[in-house]
Amino acid sequence: MKIYTGRGDGGQTSLFSGERVGKDARRVEAYGTLDELNSLLGWGGTQTRCSEVSEILTGLQSELFEAGADLATVGSRRRVRRLDEDDWRRLESLIDELDGKLPPLRNFVLPGGSSAASVIHLARSVCRRGERLLVRLMRTEPDVNEHLLVYLNRLSDLLFVLARYENFQTGAEETPWRPKN
Repeated sequence: MKIYTGRGDGGQTSLFSGERVGKDARRVEAYGTLDELNSLLGWGGTQTRCSEVSEILTGLQSELFEAGADLATVGSRRRVRRLDEDDWRRLESLIDELDGKLPPLRNFVLPGGSSAASVIHLARSVCRRGERLLVRLMRTEPDVNEHLLVYLNRLSDLLFVLARYENFQTGAEETPWRPKN
């Protein structure tokens, strides 16, 4: 199978369900951002020395592939699994579990610490962008999975906690944010 087809050279792309849309379509922008997020999670996985963090990131990557396939599919041709309440509830449980192992957060922290934590913080900010793009898409398209919005909201929270957990596991310092007054 060839990697290139030339069919997108005119600024159009095919959705998973076969429709042709502009590469700047809101739907493409949303699933493209999830693809970017997925790549960052992969990068974070290469940076961590903590097997628990690596396993979590790999699982999240698989779910983001499902979410991207869902966003790339419209109408009655939908044959992909949609993330649902069980998925975002599982993220809540994971947030609670990891956060329970961390020292209490007493103030905001600057993104950073270890290399892996820094990448996870970057992934968190891309996740928030994906969430904003999904909200915009939901205003114009009726068949967008409402559970995906909740999932992305929880995922960004999980990534914040996971970055802190990575720093805690590796002994990397978190830098508190100190506003200049």
